[in-house]
Amino acid sequence: MKRIRFFSLFLVFTLFTGLVSAPAASALEDPVIQSKAALLVDATTGSVIYAKNEHQELYPASLTKIMTALLVLEAVDSGQLSLDQTLTASRTAMTTGLDEEGSTAGILEGEVMSVEDYLNCMLVVSANEACNVLAEAVSGSIDAFVEQMNARAQALGCEDTHFVNPTGLHDPQHYTSAWDLYLITKEALTHDDFMRICDSGTVTIPATNLSEARTLHTTNYLIDGWRSRGYMNSDAHGIKTGSTSDAGHCLVSSAVRGSLSLISVVLGGDRVTLEDGEIRTYSFYDTNVLFDWAFDNLSYQTVLTELDFIQEVEVDLSREVNYVTVHPAQDVELLLPNGTDPAALERTVTLQEPVEAPITAGQELGTLTLSLDGEALTTVPLLASNDVEASTLLTFWKNVKDFFSRTAVRVVCIVLLVLVLALVGWKLVFGRRRYRYGHSVSRRRGGGYRGRRRR
Repeated sequence: MKRIRFFSLFLVFTLFTGLVSAPAASALEDPVIQSKAALLVDATTGSVIYAKNEHQELYPASLTKIMTALLVLEAVDSGQLSLDQTLTASRTAMTTGLDEEGSTAGILEGEVMSVEDYLNCMLVVSANEACNVLAEAVSGSIDAFVEQMNARAQALGCEDTHFVNPTGLHDPQHYTSAWDLYLITKEALTHDDFMRICDSGTVTIPATNLSEARTLHTTNYLIDGWRSRGYMNSDAHGIKTGSTSDAGHCLVSSAVRGSLSLISVVLGGDRVTLEDGEIRTYSFYDTNVLFDWAFDNLSYQTVLTELDFIQEVEVDLSREVNYVTVHPAQDVELLLPNGTDPAALERTVTLQEPVEAPITAGQELGTLTLSLDGEALTTVPLLASNDVEASTLLTFWKNVKDFFSRTAVRVVCIVLLVLVLALVGWKLVFGRRRYRYGHSVSRRRGGGYRGRRRR
């Protein structure tokens, strides 16, 4: 059966039933997030579980490389590039807009590597020079590639984004938001190679014309402990880190546990030293807080099944029955706090009532909306449970009444009636006069007749 998975945007609440008193569900407190902005989304439905300043314009740092990777992979899909195609690092790629202290994979001018190896350098170790090489391969120049980045962001519905470079190195006019980064990441995840590369803790770049083989370790502490072991999360997969002094520490990640799949975006996290000497990077720490909070407190609950009886709908034009029952088009699952009573959800039924026969089983006759505290969670179509035949006689009279209820028909009938009345009136008036005058003449002529003369 089809299943709709949707969940509440509002997770702090107390539930009550409408007609029958029931125990209130325990209020679920929001997680405490220290970073400037954060977003947690159900990857299956695209619905928001948690949000903090999700539309605030912030600096993304190397999270920019998600968009760079998306454009490269789209070029691969279109046949413009191939993953095994080799590219040469040009002088402009190695000098344009790069920072000596920025992330690098040690790529040299004139070095030849495959598109996939450049992607590995860019996404695993966040090499800035790899971005420039790939940008030139896709668009011919870095400036043209940046224009393409902004056009693609607009096409994806990003409203708080403006890119200046393909690397994410700081520029006051280079910004985005947690929500926009989610939109870009969601699109990038439609390419299998994106997650395959992003989820790599370690990758080996084969020897090139200018370098021996090199082993790269991811900058993502959640999926590999080579750099730091304090944040490892067995549920986490990918996706991309970013940090500059202006942007703070940023992370886009995903996680899966059981049937629940999540995407998180955290921007503007600090790195602090706690009293016990622990150095805490809040991009990783807050992401783990979000994942653990969701996995520990939320679960899918089936709140409707396809077989549930919802309501009777009045039926016209049938002599067999005067109503038909309706049921949900599919099972409905909502992501709710553990222990929530599904009966506490508010139901709003919208029906085409009365409905006219004939009716076919499975015909949509209305909708059912489930809400919580006045906020709609999901809407499911309501379908007729069985066929209902129409009465020929009732349908005929209905058609006759409908015909004569039309404005145009009424106008024509009124006009015809007026014409008929006018004609009758004319006959009565002018016809009577004609008869009287004719009869009078006849009498005068007849009055002069005196019989036949005798001879």
